[in-house]
Amino acid sequence: MKGTTLAVGYIALVDAAPLIVAQEMGFAAEEGIALDLRRAPSWSSLRDSLSYGQVDAAHMLSAVPVATALGLGGAGAALDAVSVLSVNGEVIGVSADLAARLRDGGHDFGFSDARAAGEALIAARGERLRVGVPFPFSMHAELVFYWLSALGLPAPQGIDIRTVPPTLMADAIRAGEIDAFCVGEPWGSVAVEGGVGELLLPGAAIWSFAPEKVLAVRSDWAESERSLVGRLIRAVWRAGRWLGDPSSHTLAAELLARPAYLDLPSEVLERALTGRFVIAPTGEERRVGNFVEFHRGAAGFPWRSQAEWMGLQLAARTGLEREGAARAARGVFRSDLYRAALAGTTADLPGASSKLEGAISAEAPVASESGRLILSRNQFFDGRIFEPSEN
Repeated sequence: MKGTTLAVGYIALVDAAPLIVAQEMGFAAEEGIALDLRRAPSWSSLRDSLSYGQVDAAHMLSAVPVATALGLGGAGAALDAVSVLSVNGEVIGVSADLAARLRDGGHDFGFSDARAAGEALIAARGERLRVGVPFPFSMHAELVFYWLSALGLPAPQGIDIRTVPPTLMADAIRAGEIDAFCVGEPWGSVAVEGGVGELLLPGAAIWSFAPEKVLAVRSDWAESERSLVGRLIRAVWRAGRWLGDPSSHTLAAELLARPAYLDLPSEVLERALTGRFVIAPTGEERRVGNFVEFHRGAAGFPWRSQAEWMGLQLAARTGLEREGAARAARGVFRSDLYRAALAGTTADLPGASSKLEGAISAEAPVASESGRLILSRNQFFDGRIFEPSEN
């Protein structure tokens, strides 16, 4: 199958980088494939393009394959997540008016304390907080729901969630349609650059190791084209490893900035890669270590426990039966295909496919093929620990 071209859909976000880098830096070519990268206008259109076979694979919100398996959203074909493309990488921002109320109330915009930021937001909100997220079934929505509910504001009942494509988030703030947002970079920074909003918190302050985007394919295609799936996983893994090297950040930002991809200034894109943020139009800056992760700590591994956490969160707010939801969710994060694809490479894979989520307070060694794998900090801001039904 040398020279096979795969149509791959993506949204204009920094966390599409593994796909763009795989093509531009030759990692796809090393696997005998080429990626025909197709930019989509919204997550719903991208999901539908994948479901109906218009693309072979897609940069996808991690919760979409889970929601599809649970019968939510009216999606078509069953989808599998064969790799995690990125961990974290979202920001929570507020309108200029709401930011002023937060500051008047004494909040310092420290950009690290989810509890303090959430309590200040709840205190400063208007009659009903309107929050923009890119899609109803997304890590963005789940983080917002988890965060505010844990602090006493029932979600989704107590907030008004509005779906806004990432590229239009700043416009929605400017138009007064939303008070706050949770979105992937660079679109939070674009709102700051446009003078319409300020950044309140990185998503990692809520869950420090949340799977944000996945490499999704149709389940039937994953079974019928296992060789191609393996090639694609390996190309993306190599791209993630390259992106994980800080010396690659400047070139990566320049690649993403090209008109064919994100078509934005590279210096704005580089903020997410380096974790150096301008959080307000005044130029106030904050630093976030490992704001978005593509490789370190087995970032690409599709843990079944991550999928189960999302499945149970979705089940809780949609009234689905929990055991069935957990079982269906686990099945769409294909750690088996990921292991098969990376067998024989230098990838150090964990010995298990599920783990306690929220239980790692600092970098920690874990059983793996080489015995050298170190997992990154994995904690929820409120200290909860999620124990999956299968380990």
